[in-house]
Amino acid sequence: MSEQDRNCSGDLSSAQKPPLLWLQTILFSSTLLIALIGVPWYGMTHGFTWQGWLAFVLILGANGMSITAGYHRLWAHNAYKAHWSLKLFFALFGAAATQNSILIWASGHRRHHRHVDDIDQDPYSAKRGLWFSHIGWMLRDYPASAEDFSNARDLQRDKIVMWQHRNYLALVLFMNFAPAVFLGLITGHMLENVLLAGFLRLVVSHHSTFFINSLAHFWGRRPYTDENSARDNDILALFTYGEGYHNYHHIFQNDYRNGVRWWQYDPTKWLIKTASWIGLTWDLKKVPDFKIRRAMLDMQFKRAEQKLSEGKTGMAPQVKEFLEHEYQLFCDTLHNWNQVRQQWLESQRDTISAQTQALQQTLCEHKEQFQKTWKETSLHFQLRELEYALKLQQKRLKQLTLQMA
Repeated sequence: MSEQDRNCSGDLSSAQKPPLLWLQTILFSSTLLIALIGVPWYGMTHGFTWQGWLAFVLILGANGMSITAGYHRLWAHNAYKAHWSLKLFFALFGAAATQNSILIWASGHRRHHRHVDDIDQDPYSAKRGLWFSHIGWMLRDYPASAEDFSNARDLQRDKIVMWQHRNYLALVLFMNFAPAVFLGLITGHMLENVLLAGFLRLVVSHHSTFFINSLAHFWGRRPYTDENSARDNDILALFTYGEGYHNYHHIFQNDYRNGVRWWQYDPTKWLIKTASWIGLTWDLKKVPDFKIRRAMLDMQFKRAEQKLSEGKTGMAPQVKEFLEHEYQLFCDTLHNWNQVRQQWLESQRDTISAQTQALQQTLCEHKEQFQKTWKETSLHFQLRELEYALKLQQKRLKQLTLQMA
């Protein structure tokens, strides 16, 4: 077995394994057994009501969105800002998901991004195997999972984050049992709600998140970067509230979106955007389309060169010449885009400076401001033209890749 195979299988036989974390092991094992045995047994002997399934779906959705929109995109990546009421909702139902406090979760996730795929420093490195990255990393006391909040000073200044962290255990117990018991008292189906809205919901919530750490690093495509193991997977996105577009996320982690195309399923993105319309979120970070296309073109050039070097085409000289020509056009377009964007930024800075003195300006200065605005509009159109040129080049390279396949 090669060294790579040993890494992929998570074989730790050559080194002493860290001690088991019994609380986590019992929690994950017992809830899974109840979900796999208790839920089917109750369904076959008593049947479930539609109210029970509705409670399961609603609380599961609140858990999932609190992890993806709250723990992940808001706190781990600062992809947007949120009103305290929305943050409180995420803190409460995030605790119900029982995936640790915001502070611990987000701090560990930041380490994952900084050291992605590093066997020793990435807390849930995919290089240690599917089992390890899915759940194994939480069952033993691995050094990479040790709490270190030096990368989360901003979160330590967040009152809601620290309130949840201090009261995490109490919140976990209350948010997991209170809704199920309350619904059971109302409907008269206590055990049904405990099984569906309690245990089954918790297990599904757990493994929906765990799939991103595991399957999303093994299964899918890499259209933006191959510098790490993260993949884009449309199927995973359906079960993880849009988190399945993981290759994009690992190169543009501060974007509030994971699915950047209109057809990509990303309900977390839709929630954040919709909340911005009523003032619950703001400062939504969004990567410019030009940078996204640049990353995709980089990968297309890289794959075309690999196929050329492997001799998968009988037109090597012609294809090589075409690639060199297209790559030069690509570099020229990037250079022009950087120049125009720099001019636009300088123009914006000048505009802001001019606005601070607007009340003291004469009519002549207002005329100059109008001319400046006209210049900014012209630069904006130049940026759009360059983006369109890059889009056309992407289509040409895609056609070439298909011909070479």
